[in-house]
Amino acid sequence: MIKIGVIGTGEMGQNHVRIYSEMDDVELVGISDVNEVQVNQIAKKYNTIPFTEYTKLLDCGLDAVSIAVPTTLHTQVVLDSIAAGVNVLVEKPIADTIENADKMITAASDAGLILMVGHIERFNPAITKMKEIIDEGSIGKILSISTRRVGPSNPRIQDVGIILDLGVHDIDIISYLYNANALKVYTVAGSESHSQEDHASILLEFDGNSSGVVETNWFTPHKVRKMAVVGVGGVAYLDYIDQTVSIHDGKWIREAKIEKAEPLKKELEHFINSVRTRKTPITTGIDGKRTLEVALAAIESYKTGQIIMMD
Repeated sequence: MIKIGVIGTGEMGQNHVRIYSEMDDVELVGISDVNEVQVNQIAKKYNTIPFTEYTKLLDCGLDAVSIAVPTTLHTQVVLDSIAAGVNVLVEKPIADTIENADKMITAASDAGLILMVGHIERFNPAITKMKEIIDEGSIGKILSISTRRVGPSNPRIQDVGIILDLGVHDIDIISYLYNANALKVYTVAGSESHSQEDHASILLEFDGNSSGVVETNWFTPHKVRKMAVVGVGGVAYLDYIDQTVSIHDGKWIREAKIEKAEPLKKELEHFINSVRTRKTPITTGIDGKRTLEVALAAIESYKTGQIIMMD
């Protein structure tokens, strides 16, 4: 039985609580949030123990914890969890700075604990299928991967702009599909109604004259989550929400067979399995740091108007 806790019971944290409560061989020991009324209500709903101080939850003999607090608070909560001997799943992005990401990675490594970053789209069945299509060479060499992740603004997002909130999803996925890191980053972005950027177009350059394009904004009145992958032998279209993938070439349009599933459930099952088996998760602290590096470079690019070269 894996003893689990959840720190942060906002929208995403509540989903973590729900899924853990439904898992076999997992005991949801407790949940924590500074909002006492909210955490008490959620604890009652899921028959667990509420805490307003997360350090008291960490003293309950946990094997693992999900951390879904605002990004700027990740570092301290993660470091306290590791110091308590608890394996960690922290929501994306891993941290607000590279320095803080390094602190987490080093602490987890020194303690021999798992540090997994919640890049949920890695566990989307449509992305799993797209990865297979690319790796099998079904559409030949990949020339470009473009994504569109747009929708209405979310008032709960105040501590970061849209690049760190939404853009990181596709920055991570594009690198994952290429199995490579971006070499150059250029961004056009701005802030119209948010304290930080609320719309962005990010261009990523990869080796072999291949590219990635991330379009994201908080102004489109309906949610869109789509991708197009162009290869020399055809194009593959993906819908993150519908979990569909279709391949178009010169002769055929083919729909991929996909077994649909809730990505977060698959992610949390993977985390619990990693804790149980001690196997390295597919989204490590290093992966989270690399994605953060590109996201921060994208922010630097739009602020300076320069192309940013990645190390």
